[in-house]
Amino acid sequence: MPDLTLAQDPEADAVLSDNPLALLIGMLLDQQFPMERAFASPALLTERLGAPLTAAGLAEHDTEALVAAFTGPPALHRYPRSMAERVQALCRALVADWGGEAERLWADAADGREVLANLQSLPGFGRQKAQIFTALLGKQCGVRPEGWREAAGAYGEDGSRRSIADVVDPVTLGEVREFKQAQKKAAKAAKAAKAEAST
Repeated sequence: MPDLTLAQDPEADAVLSDNPLALLIGMLLDQQFPMERAFASPALLTERLGAPLTAAGLAEHDTEALVAAFTGPPALHRYPRSMAERVQALCRALVADWGGEAERLWADAADGREVLANLQSLPGFGRQKAQIFTALLGKQCGVRPEGWREAAGAYGEDGSRRSIADVVDPVTLGEVREFKQAQKKAAKAAKAAKAEAST
């Protein structure tokens, strides 16, 4: 794995770069929470549990103890209980279907479509999240099976600033955040216009 800068913190980014499961968990937590904090959470969780994150270890971990680790302070997510449970469900699926090895989701895939399908089979990974992670693997981790850009959709476009897949430094983090805010604003405006038209 390369040296990632998703959390904008050297120690947290080292955990993401060294542990494919940590990277996958960071992606899972990247919703309704600042991007860089979501991707810093696996390092905090590693510290609180006192050992590197493994799918088998998290799958078997006492759920309430895991919730406590997520609750902090600081909390590892805006919704610590539901996200602790979701991480545990993810790890149980990895143990059941992938021998507990997160990297097999992409290493065993024949092409980009299969990477996307494998990711979408996971709890908490809808199509959009799976596409963003496929783009992240291709753009920053050198995982580029045939058709990966197509599978990633707009997130796979070269030079885009749509998601965490495009964050390589503080500048690109700001650009991605601006893009997301503009999208939210546009969606809000469209919703208001639709409501007005229906009255």
